Amino acid sequence: MTKRRFSPSPIPIPRAAGLLTGLALGVALLAGCSSAGASTDCGLDACTVTFDRGVEARASIFGVEARLVGAQGDQVTVEVAGERLSLTTGQQAAEVGGLEVTVDSLTDEQVVLRVARNPNG
Repeated sequence: MTKRRFSPSPIPIPRAAGLLTGLALGVALLAGCSSAGASTDCGLDACTVTFDRGVEARASIFGVEARLVGAQGDQVTVEVAGERLSLTTGQQAAEVGGLEVTVDSLTDEQVVLRVARNPNG
């Protein structure tokens, strides 16, 4: 009887590369967003940021900080990438720091922004 040594076959290179790419992307998405007084829901090119009103609300998305300065009536003042913006619901996106910022909704309790990477910049 012949004894053969069993040697496990390594993971194929394309499969390993795909696995590593997926892990890196997952870590990047998790590391790309953080918040205080806000919640974020991020994809590859856009985030929805829900700010709680009445608290010091801020979020870090795509490497820049977004902060709720205030909201009165239908107007929201936010600071994104160090620039102050005054926005209203339904207004065309404002561009700042390579991002496009719009107000999705505004209630007595929350302000919801959509922050997307500018495809042209």
